Amino acid sequence: MSGFPAPAGRPGLLVSPGATVLDRFRLKSPIGELMGYVRDGALCALDFGDRDESNRAVLERRFGVIDVREAAAALEAQRRLEAYLAGDLDALDAITVDPGGTEFQAKVWAALRRIPPGRTISYTELAATVGSPAAVRAVGTANGQNPVPVVIPCHRVVRSDGTLGGYGGGLDRKRWLLDHEKARRAERGHPLLRG
Repeated sequence: MSGFPAPAGRPGLLVSPGATVLDRFRLKSPIGELMGYVRDGALCALDFGDRDESNRAVLERRFGVIDVREAAAALEAQRRLEAYLAGDLDALDAITVDPGGTEFQAKVWAALRRIPPGRTISYTELAATVGSPAAVRAVGTANGQNPVPVVIPCHRVVRSDGTLGGYGGGLDRKRWLLDHEKARRAERGHPLLRG
């Protein structure tokens, strides 16, 4: 087998020349299998197992050649996601993310992380939050291209009339995530902005 020595802390692994090493984890959850990809300690992609092939293509467009490993380096993000799914809604805040993207997408994704669990905002409100009130469609597109759903909570964005709108993982998953967060917030006695 040819390749370069493994990065520090990864003894015994060979890395393909020029490849970006991504550590992967798989997590069974109430909304299906989640697959996460961690690079240098930051979660750079998360998706549902049934969508992993498209996720891999996105990662290859971003990084070029990738070398995916099942490795312990991804366990911290996995543990925090498990805690969130078990009811610790604040666990996601401690996950470092590196979603890539354009400057505009980065602004949208940063704004999404500031939406408290159990609350929703509209695409129009999100556009105003990022300083581009006329860019509702562009905000919707950036929301839909989020490579780290759940952790960058694009599921918390709904239509202006309060209906769910879309979700790359499917509306059943979006509904489950919103219901999960609202139930945990209600248990903790926090008021909600929107039903």
